[in-house]
Amino acid sequence: MNTVVGIAAFAAVSLATAMIGFYGLRISRTTGDFYVASRTVRPWWNASAIGGEYLSAASFLGVAGLILLAGTDALWFPVGYTAGYLMLLLFVAAPLRRSGAYTIPDFTEARLDSRAVRRVTSLVVVLVGWLYIVPQLHGAALAIRITTGLPAWVGPVAVVAVVCVSVVAGGMRSITFVQAFQYWLKLTAVAVPILFILFMLAGTGSPSVAGAAVNPTAQAPAGPYQTISLLVALLFGTLGLPHVLVRFYTNPDGQSARRTTLIVLGLLSVFYLFPTAYGLTGRMFAPGLAESGQADALVLLLPDRMIGGTAGDLLSALVVAGAFAAFLSTTSGLVVSLAGVISQDVLGGSVRGFRLAALISAVVPLGIASMTESSGLAGSVGLVFAFTASTICPVLLLGIWWRGLTDAGAIAGMVTGGVLCGGAMVAGSVMGSAGTPSWLAQPAAWTVPAAFAVMVLVSRATKGRVPPTMTRLMTRLHTPERPLATER
Repeated sequence: MNTVVGIAAFAAVSLATAMIGFYGLRISRTTGDFYVASRTVRPWWNASAIGGEYLSAASFLGVAGLILLAGTDALWFPVGYTAGYLMLLLFVAAPLRRSGAYTIPDFTEARLDSRAVRRVTSLVVVLVGWLYIVPQLHGAALAIRITTGLPAWVGPVAVVAVVCVSVVAGGMRSITFVQAFQYWLKLTAVAVPILFILFMLAGTGSPSVAGAAVNPTAQAPAGPYQTISLLVALLFGTLGLPHVLVRFYTNPDGQSARRTTLIVLGLLSVFYLFPTAYGLTGRMFAPGLAESGQADALVLLLPDRMIGGTAGDLLSALVVAGAFAAFLSTTSGLVVSLAGVISQDVLGGSVRGFRLAALISAVVPLGIASMTESSGLAGSVGLVFAFTASTICPVLLLGIWWRGLTDAGAIAGMVTGGVLCGGAMVAGSVMGSAGTPSWLAQPAAWTVPAAFAVMVLVSRATKGRVPPTMTRLMTRLHTPERPLATER
C-alpha cells in the first residue's frame, strides 16, 4: 500500500474526529451534558453512536481475520455480537433507562442500597473498560505498522491523544456526534472496497477458486463446547458492556431506549455482512495472509492485492480511515464510561473531575498495550465479553428482574465470576494458544452459570438484607412512561 495515502487517511479521520469533538465543546456546558448528554439524544442519533462505539477493532478487522482462519466456525462471532443486542432489547434497555442512573455503579447502589456493592461494581467496570481498550490499541498498532510503515507505537499513542482531546472537550454530548459520524464512515469504508472487489470478480471470473479456497493454516473445527461457550460470552457479555449501557442513559425515556436498540440491531446486521464477505473472499484469493500471520490485516490489505494501482490505493485509504474510526470510536465510548465512574467515585463528580478521570482512563491501558502483544483481535475481545458476562451481566439481570437479590449476593457473584474468568484468562495466556484446553480458552460456559448460582444462593441465605427501597425502585424500573403528547 502507498505509505503517503495511508498517512493521509489516518490524519484525515483523526482531524475530523478532533473537529467534531471541539464542536461538542460549544454545546457541552453542564455536568449532565458531560455524563449523559442531558438525556436528550434521539433514537437514530443514539443508535448510530452505539453502532460507532460497538463496532470495534474486533468487528472491523478481527471478524474477517477469524473467518480467513476458521471459516464458517467464525460466523458465530458476528451472529453473537448482533444477537446480544436482542437480549438488551428484551431485558435491559428500557428498565435501565428508567432507573435514572448515570452509571452502572449508580444503578447497583440504588437497587441494593449499598456503598460496598457500588465500590465492587466500579472496580469491575474499570477492569472491563481497560481490558476492552487494550485490543483497540493493539489494532491501531497493527494498522499503522502495515499501512504507513511508521513505528507501531505511533498508532496507540495517536488514538489515545485524539480520544483524550475529544472526550475532555465535550464529554458525552461531544462523543455522541463523533461516534454517530464514525459509524457511517466505518460502514462506507468496509462496504465500498469489498463491493468493488466482488464486482470485479463477477466481471472477470474467479481464477482457480477451488484450489485457492484450501487454507493450509485453517484452524481445527470448533466443537460443541467451544461454540456454546462463545455464544454465552457474546450474548450475555453484551448486556454488561459499560460503554454500551451508558448510552441508554442518554435517551429521553424507556420507549426511546427500546427504539434505539431496534435500530442498532438493523445497523449491526448490515455492517457484519461486509467483514464476512472479506473473510470468505480472503479464503479464496488471499490464503497466504493466514500463513504469514497477517489474518487480522486482511481487510486492510485485500483491496490493494485484488485491485491494485490508483484505485487500489484509494480503496485502501478508505479502509484505513474506517479502521482508525473503529479504534477511535470504541476507545472514546469506553473512556467516557470509565471517566463517569472514576469521577463520581473518586474525584467528586465535577466536570473537572470528569476530565481528569478521562485522562487516567486512557493512559493506563496505553501502558498495558505497550507491554503486551495481540494474539488475535476478535479472540481478545471475546475473552473480555466472557469476563463481562461473568461479572456485570448477572447483577444487572437479577437486579432488574429478581426482587430477592441482596448486596451480599451481588458482591459474592461478581467476585466469583471475576476470579474464575480472570483466572482462566491468565492461565490461558501463560499456556499459550496451542496448549490451552478449550474449557480455559472459552470459559464463559461455566463461569457465567457459576456467577449466577453464587449470586442467587448467597442472596437466599441473606434474605434479611433485601433493601426496604426495593419495591419502590422495581416499580419504577417496570412501569412504562406516559407517552409524550404529540404536537398538533
